Amino acid sequence: MIVLCAVLSGVEDWVGMEAFAEEKEAWLRGFLDLPNGIPSHDTLSDVLGRIDPVAFRAAFTAWATAALPNLAGEQVCVDGKAVRGSRDGENPAVHLVSAFAGQARWVLAQQAVTEKSNEITAIPDLLALLDLQGAVVSADAMGCQKTIAQAIIGGGADYVLALKENHPTLCEDVQLWLDTEVAQGRLPVQETVEKDHGRIEIRRYALSRQIDWLDAKPHWAGLQALGRVESIRIIGDQISTEHRYFLCSLTDPERFAASVRGHWGIENQQHWVLDVQFGEDACRTRNDHSAENLALIRRIALNVLRHNGPPRDRIRRRKLRAALNDDYRLRLLFGHPSPAAA
Repeated sequence: MIVLCAVLSGVEDWVGMEAFAEEKEAWLRGFLDLPNGIPSHDTLSDVLGRIDPVAFRAAFTAWATAALPNLAGEQVCVDGKAVRGSRDGENPAVHLVSAFAGQARWVLAQQAVTEKSNEITAIPDLLALLDLQGAVVSADAMGCQKTIAQAIIGGGADYVLALKENHPTLCEDVQLWLDTEVAQGRLPVQETVEKDHGRIEIRRYALSRQIDWLDAKPHWAGLQALGRVESIRIIGDQISTEHRYFLCSLTDPERFAASVRGHWGIENQQHWVLDVQFGEDACRTRNDHSAENLALIRRIALNVLRHNGPPRDRIRRRKLRAALNDDYRLRLLFGHPSPAAA
């Protein structure tokens, strides 16, 4: 609880957490028994490192899904992130796979893996924790696997999975088909244009439901369509073009386009915020399970801060308010609304 209160207030290191607790001891005693006073920073680190991460993850997911029990119509973005500061010599950095509700902006679940390639086996376990009925699950190329597609369809959801060279033959076939169909004008193309800070981004979306020719179709549960996105980025005189391809169980072009755009939410609204606002990549915590467990504390704090405060306040301002205002901090802990209500 001391660690959570400190993280909510913008503190990122163990020494700072000890100092925060010493300054707020009278306030903490309002709801905590502290028979031995404020623990040292080493004790805070040791205790968080010894908490069973499996039990902690289960408690987090129970809390997060209770606040957002219905995922119908929601986009669940799945992606991995390394906590770079946790790397210790030959020991790799802790790698975390998260499930993020894009519209609600709510972290649903987290799973630690030893390295990025292990995301393939971790993602089905992560999705099994969630009631996916009626949701759309999106994942990058690492998540484009038959077992993951089966898990999503078995959970009553749809999927949009990025297809790249990790399936070379399938990717080549899909690319040739969609590029030809678009070039011949046989597929409707939906175009969006975004302008921001001198940059123009043009995206063209195409979705083909004519996939009976695809030999791999029977091996992918629920596969109904193939998607293509052409992204053209213009910055001054520089123009770059990228093409991306997707396997989809949904057949609505508008839902496909929205899902591709929405998947970036886990990067912009979770990973980036955790690094910039909570200093996750810079954190050098690494003893026992402390890196994984502290990362989960940050996700609790992100959920709570994002859904409790003046609508115009950014996360940085809400952390400052929590540091200065005891009543606001108490409300964050015991009175935050659900993301659905927010």
